[in-house]
Amino acid sequence: MGRRQIASPRVHPPVPDRQGAPESIPRPSTRGSSVRTPLVTVILPAKDAGAYIGTTLETLTRQFDDPSSLKLVAIDDGSRDDTGILMRRYAERFSHAEVIVNPRPKGLASARNQGLEHVEGDAFCFLDGDDWMQPQRLSVLARRLKELGCDFLRTDHVTVKAGVRTLVPAPYPWREAVASPRDAILPDNEPTMVDYPFAWAGIMHRRLIDQGLAGFTPGLFTAEDRPWIWRLHLQARSFAVVDAPALLYRRGVSTSLTQVRDRRQLDFVRAMGEVLDIVEADADSDRFLPKAVWSVMALSSRHLVRSRRMTPSLRGEMRAGIRGLLARLPEGDASAVLARLDGPRRRVLAPLLRTLGLAA
Repeated sequence: MGRRQIASPRVHPPVPDRQGAPESIPRPSTRGSSVRTPLVTVILPAKDAGAYIGTTLETLTRQFDDPSSLKLVAIDDGSRDDTGILMRRYAERFSHAEVIVNPRPKGLASARNQGLEHVEGDAFCFLDGDDWMQPQRLSVLARRLKELGCDFLRTDHVTVKAGVRTLVPAPYPWREAVASPRDAILPDNEPTMVDYPFAWAGIMHRRLIDQGLAGFTPGLFTAEDRPWIWRLHLQARSFAVVDAPALLYRRGVSTSLTQVRDRRQLDFVRAMGEVLDIVEADADSDRFLPKAVWSVMALSSRHLVRSRRMTPSLRGEMRAGIRGLLARLPEGDASAVLARLDGPRRRVLAPLLRTLGLAA
């Protein structure tokens, strides 16, 4: 029996950074292929993920019985370890693969946008370099996306920390049923799908790229998924939560931005400001703004606590930024949310709220 011929992966060499150059929302790729068009494109950005990305990439080889059903777009975002080497090594195992190399880190949002420029086929998904998938997850999701005919699917996920696995359900009670994404935003004081912003927890149809709904705000290093999930749920037409083999999310990784306390965390303020912009521009802003206010206040209390481990100067910048966010909130909505917040969060917010004339 002859050996199966596999096309060599395209490797995009480093391109010098263009300081200050505008970064547009990506449009879908029109490149052809010498073999069958893949069913799913996996966008995998990573920085210094060498300790974990081998597991991530290995699980991608077990998603389809036909390997040509998957295209890998891997983005080495300025890694200083062997992340890029592992990406190129595994790219050789796929009929469709591209490796993009950034000489300097662009951040998760911009790296994902780079990947969107190379999507082929009708479906795409995101994956982080320290997570992994159970076998056949993407095969199931691609089939269900086609059968249900909706814009995007969401799933539960499993967190893994110190060897302990915990199921985290998507906060939506109906399964395998197509619905309007707008109907999954409320109520404002309970967890809903906009509080479940994980870009990797599902699969999307490529028409979301055509409609400008798939991209992330360029340059955000953290909280990039918050405006993304709000835009998706306000402007996409249909979605469903479905059951599928699990995605496993590794928590407590030291290189994860959820663990660092540097200047990149300040992007939280910019991201949540954009959430307010998106909701305020919606025709039903009066309906959805209380939910956005709840999210801003609840998440601000968390970031104020985390800022205690920052340097004094960064802590001051974070507090000033959050104060500016709180000042944007309609007084009536902010007071209503404040009355429902638990004691610890109220106490954290109290000093800033007093400077704005809100009783805490």
